[in-house]
Amino acid sequence: MSEHENIKNKVSDIDAMSASNWSSINPEYVARMRMQNRFKTGLDIAKYTASIMRKDMEEYDADTSKYTQSLGCWHGFIGQQKLISIKKHFKTTNKKYLYLSGWMIAALRSEFGPLPDQSMHEKTSVASLIAELYTFLRQADARELGDLYRKLDNTSDSEKADIQNQIDNFETHVVPIIADIDAGFGNEEATYLMAKQMIEAVHALFKLKIKYLMKNSVVTKMEK
Repeated sequence: MSEHENIKNKVSDIDAMSASNWSSINPEYVARMRMQNRFKTGLDIAKYTASIMRKDMEEYDADTSKYTQSLGCWHGFIGQQKLISIKKHFKTTNKKYLYLSGWMIAALRSEFGPLPDQSMHEKTSVASLIAELYTFLRQADARELGDLYRKLDNTSDSEKADIQNQIDNFETHVVPIIADIDAGFGNEEATYLMAKQMIEAVHALFKLKIKYLMKNSVVTKMEK
């Protein structure tokens, strides 16, 4: 059973769906919305991309011809368009990452305005850009899947199977990001501050995840 059908069936099985105030909700469109928003938090993205990198490193250790490639970017939109183009050209994002140049980020993304590559630019630029990139990459998923759903609704029955297969086997545009923090030329204090900021960002996402799980737990109890 495809993920789309699995979500649709779970929604259909909710007792409240037969209630009058829920009857206008079509499980098909709930499934579509969830398919277009696969990653609910940054932790979900971190787990997914970490599994990709572990796999790729193991493959490289076994065969050095199986290397990865990373394209530089300094803006979420640029990263999004690169991944859309890569996927259309290569038909996959396998072993294709994004790279963040510390110098470029310091010069173009500093909250203090354009700065040279120096130790006095703030240590927030890298983490902010990563968050922005993943927002744009998730938007790419939503857009491309939205196009497929529209085709599915407006095509002949003979072609529906092929489009549904593309939906069921859709590959996300979310890929690992290789970031050169280059904050303070990588000295001990700058590295410490950057690591601390990343941990704080994950901690904040973890709290959001807990709230999400608690909410779902309450909803599940209400449904039962």
